[in-house]
Amino acid sequence: MSADFIVVLVFILFSVVVAWKDKMLSSSGAIMAFIVGGCIALGFGIEGLFLLGVFFISSSLLSKFNKKKKRRLEDIHEKGSTRDWAQVLANGGIAAAFGIATFWWDSPIFILALGISLASANSDTWASELGALSRRPPISIRGLKRVDTGTSGAISLWGTIAGFFGSMLIAGVATLIFQLNLESFIVILLFGFIGMFIDTIFGAYLQAEFICAKCGRHIEKRLHCQVEAMLCKGHSWIRNDTVNFISSLSAVLLGLFLYSGF
Repeated sequence: MSADFIVVLVFILFSVVVAWKDKMLSSSGAIMAFIVGGCIALGFGIEGLFLLGVFFISSSLLSKFNKKKKRRLEDIHEKGSTRDWAQVLANGGIAAAFGIATFWWDSPIFILALGISLASANSDTWASELGALSRRPPISIRGLKRVDTGTSGAISLWGTIAGFFGSMLIAGVATLIFQLNLESFIVILLFGFIGMFIDTIFGAYLQAEFICAKCGRHIEKRLHCQVEAMLCKGHSWIRNDTVNFISSLSAVLLGLFLYSGF
């Protein structure tokens, strides 16, 4: 292990501790963030770590933005803004895997995979966090009806626009720090944005949704009003973290397949 890499690991550890103290990460999330950050740095160096930081900082700040207005969503969602190990792995696990792959088999296409995975995660996060502040409730793509704000599988105009710019931010930063061409920028932007829509589709049709036996609310967690909720949609083992991981992986594989084909 080189001295430079040890310095990078110390920097990652310092950053993770700061995020943990600021309640951006839980204890398990901090440990997983250190592992993910180390894997990305191993293959992509400080540039990859910087790109991960852009995603994490921007998404964390948006999670805290106008938190009072979003407080009602805590009654629906299974988890809050403090990321645990599963959330970190869902959003950064694919990038970490390609970091390890790059360490052993250096290939320029792996940079695209890194960019698409983080662009997809950022796009989905921006869409969720800013879409929740929309004045009009979102529309479910499953029933094409307006549903409660925060419902998985629903879209809004404001959330969609936010998702596009979330993907653009990652694509732009990746292009600058890795000195990519315009084609690569478009690929990362496009498939990062597509990843958000894949997430919405999976959220609408596959993600578990429960109904509270006491108050009748549709929620994403098993317990509500101190009673066990009943599954009314999707599969019980497919939660939001699972959907995030699958949608990001799908976007990466689709993007790499089409990019290689052309």
